[in-house]
Amino acid sequence: MTARPAIQKLPAQTVNRIAAGEVVERPASVIKELVENAIDAGAGQIDIRYEDGGRTLIVVSDDGHGMSADDIPIALERHATSKLRPSDTGEWDLLNIASLGFRGEALPSIASVSRLTLTSQVSNAKEAAEVIVDGGMAGSVRPAPRLGLPGTRIEVRDLFHATPARLKFLKTERSESLAISDIVKRLAMANPTVGFTSGSQVRTSLKLVRRNEGDDGRLARLADVLGDAFARNAVAVDQTRDDIRLSGFAGLPTFSRGNTQHQFLFVNGRPVRDRLLLGAIRGAYQDFLARDRHPVAALYLDVPPELVDVNVHPAKTEVRFRAPGVVRGLIVSALRHALAEAGHRASTTVSDYALGRIQTGQAHYAYQRDYAAQPYAAPPPDMQRLLDGQSARVDAHETAESFNPETGEIAPVGPSAQPTDSYPLGLARAQLHETYVVAQTADGIVIVDQHAAHERLVYERMKQAMRGHGVTRQALLIPDIVDLGETDAARILARADELAEMGLILEPFGTGAVLVRETPALLGKVDAQGLLRDLADDLSEYDEALSLKERFEHVCGTMACHGSVRAGRRLTGEEMNALLRQMEATPHSGQCNHGRPTYVELKLADIERLFGRR
Repeated sequence: MTARPAIQKLPAQTVNRIAAGEVVERPASVIKELVENAIDAGAGQIDIRYEDGGRTLIVVSDDGHGMSADDIPIALERHATSKLRPSDTGEWDLLNIASLGFRGEALPSIASVSRLTLTSQVSNAKEAAEVIVDGGMAGSVRPAPRLGLPGTRIEVRDLFHATPARLKFLKTERSESLAISDIVKRLAMANPTVGFTSGSQVRTSLKLVRRNEGDDGRLARLADVLGDAFARNAVAVDQTRDDIRLSGFAGLPTFSRGNTQHQFLFVNGRPVRDRLLLGAIRGAYQDFLARDRHPVAALYLDVPPELVDVNVHPAKTEVRFRAPGVVRGLIVSALRHALAEAGHRASTTVSDYALGRIQTGQAHYAYQRDYAAQPYAAPPPDMQRLLDGQSARVDAHETAESFNPETGEIAPVGPSAQPTDSYPLGLARAQLHETYVVAQTADGIVIVDQHAAHERLVYERMKQAMRGHGVTRQALLIPDIVDLGETDAARILARADELAEMGLILEPFGTGAVLVRETPALLGKVDAQGLLRDLADDLSEYDEALSLKERFEHVCGTMACHGSVRAGRRLTGEEMNALLRQMEATPHSGQCNHGRPTYVELKLADIERLFGRR
């Protein structure tokens, strides 16, 4: 029988390396911690330099408050921080944190697995102070040349040299550099009033100037990071509920991506990746995007510190809300309200894409003077019959003018039409291939997919009718009993009231089982077992009942598709204009039920550019 091993207290250096395994996952983690410290120190400018993806060198400089020679050795000790203070009763409140850092682990953890040099200077000091730490072994603090301005400069060399096994888990230089770029961009988006530079000695990959406070400054910073296209195709979000404020900007459904990497979430200025928040965003866009498309959004939650726990994970990338239902409901309602405010608007990238395709597909362009001088000739009869069979134009009394091919003159015909600037989508001028409506606006043209547009209109009317009368339910002759397991059953039953509003009536049935009494009549015969398992998976991953909503939308979308104007049907001028007016009055009519655009708008300037006039 082997002897019982004695319990030993680990040395401080080993403890620091264990902590570093939680806090310092890769070079990007080091930069995240150091930049957050700089922001907490009131920095207005943060400069980041790294080499070899951060393996051999990381330098972070800021113009914050700095540290005195007396503070520096304390800052290198574990769980030493200036960001927490005891209350009058001597208690340390971890549920009222207003800073990015608070654990006091970052600096000693980084120093324990690298060669770190910390130089700092406070205001009005005659000189800076500096200390060198090698693998957790700190030297004495010594005077150093002035930095010029108050602030701190931290140099990290040979990351993980003290733990070489960790080096094997790092990815390529390019992958590590991309991870650094991503975390710096997220921190920059959260702090628009701070200027950032980032890159190597050879190349500056990111340079962001300081922006003003407020929504305009925030949008300008988002445009700096995400591109001008986001600024042009985003709607403002701003709503408050129970002292929790959601603000920021969300992309139009037609401005979507193939993954969730373009969704940026911030809680009290802290970049986070939270499944509850991601699920709420997905739920808000559920009506407007196909399952494989994801919105672009930058959303900022301002939550009273006592209502959110940021002390969930050492890397501080996860949070826990005291009232998750309130937060989820706020995000869904705020996003849907913002999208409804956008009305029929579609993203400008749709027309940009169309112009790009036209320009790419053009034959070699050459202006031929002799061809331009030739008179207009009507198409031959066979071609005219073909065109008449594939297109329609608005009747003469509905147009403002008429073109005479004999004289080349444009003359008014009948009563004058209403001005095109009266309507955002203009006035109908023609129908092409019995599928597309062409309208003239004040400064361009609009091409509408008549089937997709009317499908969206019918779908919105169906949703409005369901909201007014409620979801019709059908009682099961023999209730279904679905065995889900204790955890999944608890998740489902916790949302029973919400599911009942959508026509699904559930009851507990013993341990781990759910009884299904009624289902939505709209869905017809339902596989209760499959539906509840999908719902349990959705609630586990996204905290949203997406599967039931998707089934509703699929049925409603199918019904809307069959009840809408089909492609291939010739419309009269009155019908075309009625379609345009309904689109202008209906929210979300700029995209079909799967996020595809229902119309493309081309500005006159863009058309002139196509023909070499500009």
